[in-house]
Amino acid sequence: MATTMLKGNVVNLAGTEVNVGDTAPVVNVVAQDLSNVQVGGSEKTQIVVVVPSLDTPVCAAETRRFNEEAAKIEGAEVIVVSMDLPFAMKRFCTTEGIENLTVGSDFRAKEFANAYGVLIADGALAGVTCRAIFVIKGGQVTYKEICPEITEEPNYNAALSAVLSCGTGCGCH
Repeated sequence: MATTMLKGNVVNLAGTEVNVGDTAPVVNVVAQDLSNVQVGGSEKTQIVVVVPSLDTPVCAAETRRFNEEAAKIEGAEVIVVSMDLPFAMKRFCTTEGIENLTVGSDFRAKEFANAYGVLIADGALAGVTCRAIFVIKGGQVTYKEICPEITEEPNYNAALSAVLSCGTGCGCH
């Protein structure tokens, strides 16, 4: 079972672990307008940014940063996935001026969290997603980061470099 840390305490992750080189599971999350957003199975490069909740300072900062970066990456689709309700996501995006990426909620069946192995199984945040990034090209996972500490931001440069420099199936990690 994969793990991460929350303020120095080990937390277990549930679901199927997905690694670089694996075929990306195709799942739907719920957009702010209650429509479906598909993760995986796209010909577009997808940067899937996984956060526990947009209603925390670190998650908000991360989403703002990817919103800025997404505008610079031609042909890539950035999807931020959390367990937030679609209405809260919409309010956040409106308040923060988030326009260059898609937000998706996994609140209904936790299908994404289980398919990608990012569901926190125990501890104070049990039932939400950990902090992670997946880059998917041509249906294959080409980059993965499970942040070692949930309260800290990811390695933006590594994730963005993976998007800009990797071809489909290059095995970046």
